[in-house]
Amino acid sequence: MTKIHAAITAVGGYVPEYVLSNKILETMVDTNDEWILTRTGISERRILKEPGKGTSDMAVEAIKDLLKKRDIDPLEIDCVICGTVTPDMVFPATSNLITSKLGMKNAFGFDISAACSGFLYSLTMGTSLIESGRYKKVIVVGADKMSAIVDYTDRTTCIIFGDGAGAVLLEATEENVGVMDSLLKSDGNGSQFLHMKAGGSVKPSSHETVDAKEHYVYQEGQSVFKFAVKGMADVSYELMERNGLTADDIAWLVPHQANLRIIDATANRMGLSKEKVMINIQKFGNTTAATLPLCLWEWEKSLNKGDNIILAAFGGGFTWGATWIKWAYDSK
Repeated sequence: MTKIHAAITAVGGYVPEYVLSNKILETMVDTNDEWILTRTGISERRILKEPGKGTSDMAVEAIKDLLKKRDIDPLEIDCVICGTVTPDMVFPATSNLITSKLGMKNAFGFDISAACSGFLYSLTMGTSLIESGRYKKVIVVGADKMSAIVDYTDRTTCIIFGDGAGAVLLEATEENVGVMDSLLKSDGNGSQFLHMKAGGSVKPSSHETVDAKEHYVYQEGQSVFKFAVKGMADVSYELMERNGLTADDIAWLVPHQANLRIIDATANRMGLSKEKVMINIQKFGNTTAATLPLCLWEWEKSLNKGDNIILAAFGGGFTWGATWIKWAYDSK
């Protein structure tokens, strides 16, 4: 029996118009352009400023881009999976709002909360739905409005994050292309270093939690950096090793855009030159679940059918992982 693969057949992306540069941040907190660039590699990030707009609105724009490229009717979509830690609201799921806004009346949807690994986790789930044979067209979107949960008086976190969304369409194929293998990991012990203190069932929202600024991202930067460097690099190398892939076989590394030094460490562990690494952190910052699909969106025209691509991410939780994809179409 021929194996069904889940192939990425289209990519869409969206970033807000407003640019928050390092120079603007210098007027907001005690920081400067050189300090930010040296530690992160970020020059600017995009921020969703429009009142009443949330994560679902960015996801909708990314998916519209994708549907237009493939000339697909929204009614053809079977499922939408949204990776996000900034849902429009606690419930309903952001994916439900996305399908409603796009008129996807035949699709079901759900969210996956895995922080910066959200797109990888969602991609693996979407792949399973396609490989089951029960679903033909599944959209996986990574989207986050990080500006909604960032304290712009905290110079250690506000310099890092931006807003954006990226989406891919998964379709079934019997060709030897598509999502070939994934290696995903998690460790809840890492939650102490990167989390949001309040707003959940353990510590519900109150005047006290708001006054204490406990609804913003809390991060112990050095600890997260140490775990991220090792975790993202090791899992990427392990995925290559178990599939018999060498650096010469890899066309592109698509790394999570959190910190340029983490990206460099991952590429070095895999034996890849910088020419094989997708990097847009300098202009978008860390868009959490959106970083990986936004890279694919930006580099789409450079991708060729059969290219071996490794996606790698590390996020709060801790969550981390890597996915091997054989690109399914010539994009030029």
